[in-house]
Amino acid sequence: MENNVSELVERLGSDEDAVRKMAVFKLQSSIGDPSFADVFIAEDGLTRLRYLALHATGNTLAYSLASFARLLEVDKGWECVDQELVERVVELIVTHPLVNILRGAMSILVSIVSHPSSVGRLSQNGVFGFRALKPAIAIYPQFLEMLVNRLSSADHALCANALQLINSLMRDSITNDSELEWPKFIQKLQDLGVIKAVYTLMQGTALQDHAHPLIEFQSLTKILLRKWRDIPLDLHKAEHRRALKGVHLASIQDKGSEAGSDVRRSRKHSSEKWRRLGFESESPVVQFEDMGFLGMMDLADFVRNHQDEFQKMLLEQSTKPARQRCPIARASLSVTSILYDHFEVDKCETEDSKTYLILESRSNLDRLFKPLILHWTRLHVAGLQTFFRLWKSTSAELEDCDKIVELVRILIESVVGGSPRTKDVQDVEEDLAEFEYSRLRNLQMELLELTYEDAWSQHLRQVREELQHEALQFVKEQRIRRLLQGAWFPNDAPKTDGKLAKPKWRFAQLSHNRRFLHFGDFESTGIDCPELDVLPGKIDLSIVSSVVSNVSASPDSSSSATVKSAPHQRVSSTKITIHGCAPSAGALNDTQKGNGHSRSASRATQKEAVLLTLRPESTSVASEWLDGLLMLLNQQPITAETSKLIKLISNYGLKIRLLNVRFDDAVFAGEAPAVPSREGLTDDYYYDIFGGA
Repeated sequence: MENNVSELVERLGSDEDAVRKMAVFKLQSSIGDPSFADVFIAEDGLTRLRYLALHATGNTLAYSLASFARLLEVDKGWECVDQELVERVVELIVTHPLVNILRGAMSILVSIVSHPSSVGRLSQNGVFGFRALKPAIAIYPQFLEMLVNRLSSADHALCANALQLINSLMRDSITNDSELEWPKFIQKLQDLGVIKAVYTLMQGTALQDHAHPLIEFQSLTKILLRKWRDIPLDLHKAEHRRALKGVHLASIQDKGSEAGSDVRRSRKHSSEKWRRLGFESESPVVQFEDMGFLGMMDLADFVRNHQDEFQKMLLEQSTKPARQRCPIARASLSVTSILYDHFEVDKCETEDSKTYLILESRSNLDRLFKPLILHWTRLHVAGLQTFFRLWKSTSAELEDCDKIVELVRILIESVVGGSPRTKDVQDVEEDLAEFEYSRLRNLQMELLELTYEDAWSQHLRQVREELQHEALQFVKEQRIRRLLQGAWFPNDAPKTDGKLAKPKWRFAQLSHNRRFLHFGDFESTGIDCPELDVLPGKIDLSIVSSVVSNVSASPDSSSSATVKSAPHQRVSSTKITIHGCAPSAGALNDTQKGNGHSRSASRATQKEAVLLTLRPESTSVASEWLDGLLMLLNQQPITAETSKLIKLISNYGLKIRLLNVRFDDAVFAGEAPAVPSREGLTDDYYYDIFGGA
C-alpha cells in the first residue's frame, strides 16, 4: 500500500494538470479509509492536497475538494484547516457556478462547522464551528444568501449539501452563540427565505434525496421553539420590554393621545391596562410562565401583523360586561401551547432520527415530515382567529374559556394533524376558518367516547352491549305495536276480461295476545279500522316458517329470511310474503277425528305454502311490518331503517351515560369540575331523541 500511496502523492505534485487530475480522481475513492488516510498523511500527501484545494481549477479542483471533505469526515487532516482554506472555500461557494465544485466545498464547511473542537492552526485562537467562517463571511457577505438560493437547485445532491451546511450553521449558532447573537442569525436566515425553501422541499417529490437534512432541519425547528419557550419573560431585558410594550401600544385606539399635553395622562397605568387585553391580572409576566418568550413572540407577531383586527376585537369586547369579554392574551398563549403539544416539540430529536431509520420508505416518510411546523406563526394566527370565532358563536363567558380551548385543540388536531404532507398551509388556514361548529361538537363527542374507551374499554364494551340489547328490545316493542294497530295494504288486482278489476284493499292486524295475524279484503278503506271479529282471515303465527320480502336490507344484517334488493322498483311493488306449513288433507282428517296428533307432530306431513301476501305503500311501513314479523318469530331485524334506529337509540344512550359519568384524577389531570347546582330547577323538561334537545 505504501508504494502505491507514495506514487499517488508524487503524482499530486506533478507539473502536468492531467497527471494531477487523474491522481486526485483516484484519491477520492480511497481517502475515506482511515488506514489509507494515515499513510497518505505520513507521505506528506496532505500538504499537496491542500495546495490543490487552494489553487487548482476545473475537475482537478472538484476532485481535490471532494477528497479533502472525505478526509475530514474520518477526522483526519485538521492540521491543514486554517483561515486561508476557509476563505477559499467560502469564495468558491459565492462565486463558482459548477455543481461538482460546490458540493465538495459545502461538505468541507459542514465538517468544519460541525467539528466539536479543532486542532492545528484554528485551535490556536480557539476558533472552530461557525466562528471559523465569520471572518470569511465578512469578506463575502452574500454567502448566506447564495447558500439559501442553492436550496432551489435542480441538483438534489447540491441542494442536500446546502441544507446540511445551513443545519450545521444553525446548530452551532444555537449551541455556542450568546443569547443576543443566535436569534439574529436565525432571523437573518428567515429573512433570506430559508423557511419557504425548506417548506417547498418537504412538500416536493424528491423527499428521499433530501430526507436526512430535512429531518435535521425539522428537529432544529423544534429545538428553536423549545429554546424560546424555555427563555422566561424578563422585563429587565430590553427586547422583552419592547415586545410587551408593543402589545400595549398597539391596543391604543387613538395614538395621538400619547402626544402633546396628554403624554402624562397616557403614561398612567389604568386599573385594567393589562386585564382589558385578556391577561388575568395586572402582572402579565406571570401568565408567560408556561410558554415563556415563545408565547410573547406569538402574541407580539399577531398584534403587529394584524393590528386592525386586534383593535377591532378590543373595541367590540369593551362594550360587553367583563365576564363576556374574550381574553385575547390568554387565548393567544393557549393556542401557542396547543401547537407546542401538537407538534411534540419536547420530543427528543434522537427519537425523530430513530423514527426515520424505521420509516425509511416513501409512504412512511409522509407521516414523518410535518412541513406545517415551519409555518408556526401562520398556524398560531389561524388558531387564534378560530378561538375568536368560537367565542362569538357560542356566546362564551370567562368561565367557558377552558372549554373553548379544548374545542380549538380538537380542531387543530383534526385539521392540522389530518392534513397530508403536500397540503398547502393556505388550505389549512381556510379549513380552520370554515370548520362548522356542529361538526366540531360531533367530533368532540367521538373523541370523548374514544377517551372513555381507552380508560375503561372492558366496562365500555359491556355498556355498549347492554345498550344495544335495550335498544333492540325497545324497537321490537315499537314494531310489534305497529302490527297491533293494524294497517291497510293495496291488494293484488286480478285481471277480468283483459281489464284490471277495481282495486281492493287488504287490512291486517295482530291479535292482542300476539299469537294470530288477522286479515281481510275490502273494496275500499274505511274511516275506522275494522274490528278483529269481522276479519275472516286468520294465521296462527306458530305455523309460520319464513317471511320473504324484496325490501332492501341493511348491509350488516343477518337473518334466515330471504331478502332481495329492488332499488329501482316503485314502492307499490314492495311485497312481503308470509310462508307457513299448511296441513295436508290426511293430517286434517286425523285431527278432526281426534287421533291426538299435535301440531308439531303433524308437521312431517305438512308442506310449506304462501299464507299471506302484503304490499306496503311506503318503505317505513315495509320496514315496520317486515321486521315486526321477524321479531315476533324471534329473528333479527334486517332492514336498514330499523338498524339505523337501533344504532341511534343505543348511541344516544351511550352519550347520555358518558355525560353523566365523572372522570377521576387518574384519567384527567387537574381538578374535577364542580357539579352544577339544581337550585331553582324543576322536573318539567324533556328530550326529543329524534329531533335533538
